[in-house]
Amino acid sequence: MATQTVDAVDHELLAAGEWVETGNWAEVTSPYDGTPVGRVALGDADTVERSVAAAHDAFLNADFPQYERAAVLDRAAELAAERIEDLALTIAAEAGKPIKTATVEAERCVATLIFSAVEARKLTGGTVPMEASAAGAGKLGVMLRVPYGVVGAISPFNFPLNLVAHKLGPAIAAGNSIVLKPAGQTPISALKLAAILVEAGLPEGWLNVIPGPGSGVGNAIVEHELTKAITFTGSAGVGWDIRSRVPHKKVNLELGSNAPLIVNDDGDWEAAADKAQIHAFSHAGQSCISIQRILVHEDIADAFTERLVANVEKLTVGDPLDSATDVGPLITPDDRDRVKQWIDEALASGAKLLTGGELVDEGRCLAPTLLGSPPKDAKVWCEEIFGPVATVDTFSSFDEALEMANDSKFGLQAGVFTRDLGRGLRAARTLEFGGVLINEVPTFRADQQPYGGVKDSGNTREGPAFAVYELTEERFITLQG
Repeated sequence: MATQTVDAVDHELLAAGEWVETGNWAEVTSPYDGTPVGRVALGDADTVERSVAAAHDAFLNADFPQYERAAVLDRAAELAAERIEDLALTIAAEAGKPIKTATVEAERCVATLIFSAVEARKLTGGTVPMEASAAGAGKLGVMLRVPYGVVGAISPFNFPLNLVAHKLGPAIAAGNSIVLKPAGQTPISALKLAAILVEAGLPEGWLNVIPGPGSGVGNAIVEHELTKAITFTGSAGVGWDIRSRVPHKKVNLELGSNAPLIVNDDGDWEAAADKAQIHAFSHAGQSCISIQRILVHEDIADAFTERLVANVEKLTVGDPLDSATDVGPLITPDDRDRVKQWIDEALASGAKLLTGGELVDEGRCLAPTLLGSPPKDAKVWCEEIFGPVATVDTFSSFDEALEMANDSKFGLQAGVFTRDLGRGLRAARTLEFGGVLINEVPTFRADQQPYGGVKDSGNTREGPAFAVYELTEERFITLQG
């Protein structure tokens, strides 16, 4: 078992084209053992004001056409690929994500930048058939896609590098300048990606990265009159509040879920159990699409549960910087205690403990936990756990499973295991989710796919090809011959 270390250093913020030491520092510490990871300079409303002004000026005056945006993103991808090890170590240290999972995230960041470069090159509008009506005779109609201007971005802690890349890459590809507030727990990954983009040739002032509190920095970005679009990933409550406060702006929300996995008796339940072992507990369940509600046909429920429990009990829990670790800590002790409380409440209400449920590794981590048949009003079933917990329940008919999966205020992604094509198509049409994955777990995400939800899970689609369109608006032009 190899355990790595990280050097704790100071990181300036990026504002108005300069790396700035504000004099107000926040220490970033390991969620696992509290050791220092580094210090970051904190910004405030004044920092936001200067940054938005610089971003607006860059947008208006920098000569940054599509081919140059693509070239910058390509160079950034190359630089990130050269620094995979350092980026992965940073993710693991500040987010508590196991190093082998953090390495995958760093590799995905490279792919996200490459896909963004592709979109920068092929971004286009279209033509309108003006002569389809008498009023348009003799006219040429063209629809262009134009950037909003300054985009305000707010990113979460759980994918501190790749979800930042999903904010920055498409925004740059679309021609927008950006002011980003990274998550307070994990700002260093974002600052390192910003340094890569600056080194790759972004115009001065085009990108600004300002760590700081949501009440100061976040609100100032959201409410500034010159930020024309907001892209936010985080909790449903915060996201919908942002949208309600700035109804005149384009607000893209990617929010939470309590993702269901349906395993029918005609599906490959062994593969489902093996994938669930990983995807219910990766990064301690701190993913919007972490498997939370597992619905298994009653005829295979015992065999499936036995296999899943055995799989989960093989997981190694502990230090995220140890290459053997599968499951690390939750992001804060308060989150660990909240999830433990939800488990205890479910057990007191009649849920069955299948495995886990206790604190391990001297209390630093929560053991991967499976709960059987929780009450449907238990938080572990109807809310988003965002912890290393999954529930298992049974159904007797496929239609019942679809109804159970839809019985949620969330709708991000759902997974269905069935070998019956008709059932798969019925699930695709019936399940009220942004993504329905047949013979795959709901936690699967390819960075080029359309990704986003419905209901309380959001109102947008990410993935560079789709985010670029979310971050541009249509402009119609007609020419008279």
